[in-house]
Amino acid sequence: MNNWIETASQLEKTFTFDSFESAMLYMQKAAEKIAELDHHPTWTNTYNRIDIVLSTHDAGIKVTEKDWALANIFDTLFTEMKG
Repeated sequence: MNNWIETASQLEKTFTFDSFESAMLYMQKAAEKIAELDHHPTWTNTYNRIDIVLSTHDAGIKVTEKDWALANIFDTLFTEMKG
């Protein structure tokens, strides 16, 4: 996985798309995967950019395997949409 910034308490990454519509489509597709994993990100959208922050609250607000699994899903989906 590329460009995730890891601190003791979270993973962060920004994804940039060609348009607002592409960013919204990404969020919609990601929502299905997020529901399956039952692990929810903190994310914001500004025009064609999505900023994502991941941490596991029930583990004391730290980075866990759940966060890395979700980060992998985000990266894979981004690659598929750009491909």
